[in-house]
Amino acid sequence: MKPSYDVVIIGGGVTGGATACFLAAEAEFPGTVLVVERDPTYEFAPSARSTGGFRQQFSTPENIEIGLFGAHFFKNAERYLAVDGETPDIGVREGGYLLLATPEALPIMAENNRTQRACGAEVHFQDPDALRARFPWIDPVGLAGGFLGVRNEGWVDPWSLVQAYRRKARSGGVEYVADEVLELECRDSRVHSLRLRDGGRIGVGAVVNAAGARDGAGLAAQVGVALPIEPRKRCTFVFECREEIGPAPLTVSPKGVAFRPEGRGFISNTAPPPDRDPACENTEVEHWQFEEIVWPALAERVPAFEAIKVTNSWCCHYDFNTLDENVIVGRPPDVENFYVAIGFSGHGLQQSPAIGRALSELLTFGEYRTLDLSRFGYERVVRGEPLLETNCW
Repeated sequence: MKPSYDVVIIGGGVTGGATACFLAAEAEFPGTVLVVERDPTYEFAPSARSTGGFRQQFSTPENIEIGLFGAHFFKNAERYLAVDGETPDIGVREGGYLLLATPEALPIMAENNRTQRACGAEVHFQDPDALRARFPWIDPVGLAGGFLGVRNEGWVDPWSLVQAYRRKARSGGVEYVADEVLELECRDSRVHSLRLRDGGRIGVGAVVNAAGARDGAGLAAQVGVALPIEPRKRCTFVFECREEIGPAPLTVSPKGVAFRPEGRGFISNTAPPPDRDPACENTEVEHWQFEEIVWPALAERVPAFEAIKVTNSWCCHYDFNTLDENVIVGRPPDVENFYVAIGFSGHGLQQSPAIGRALSELLTFGEYRTLDLSRFGYERVVRGEPLLETNCW
């Protein structure tokens, strides 16, 4: 490790990795970059434990644009992630997203769809008859239809993506170190050094806080930046079905339970009710979620899922933004060289390409050059003005 770096990125998951990749590829950024990752095994990191989905079915135009670039990035891995002519296999599957709509939810989802299509997303409404014809396994009773995106929506392999970011960044000269940032040392409204658990002190030109749920808010507080972030546990369940149902997109029920194919089985997850969703750091899978929430919702919409068997499960912790469940990205105004990318609330993997590109532009040029993400800045936190997503689940 050098005694100082132009940019130090705290957190080597998908956000930190994407930022490092774009900085390494930016011809007008000649500086040195260090990524500090507390746990290089990513054992409990959401970056490696997510369901890997990418979509454009949001209500905010910027989120839609972020999703479009994410799809472009994943589908063109040879352009962005190849090293020495070898393109990593990140498991891209353009399997589609299907968001099912009740009559009550249909008007707002239809309005969102108009916004999505105006931004260039190819997401189309399917009435109950069309749903049943295309996906015979769906029980459409009580549905007004669904919104299906079959282009630029699907999923990738999270672990492979994390490793691809890391390998690409390192090939461009980025250094990675397995260590933990304990302290941000400030003077005159600037972070001038970091104190690491094992590596001592290092000087910094700029710091990117992509530390996620466990450390992100605490590190920001050291420089006077209050982030409304807390760790919320999310459990994923792998199951097999006795009956073959045929091709299926990543499907989200009106109750917020999602499932998608995975090998010969399926994976599924949901958010628990607010009164049973405390901030926590324990890593025990909450099996009651499957019994009480996931399985009933699955069986309601897919009759074949009445006979299923759980074969695996795991959990991770989202960096949950309690203000509005949207990412906070950019430079808070009171610290000249401190940047944040946090609060993804479960959308970090799919948003990592656009957020990494945006941070690299801020660090290199002092402004956004490709996609203006100012609405996601820290200023809305200070004002207490949430930027709410109505297609968030």
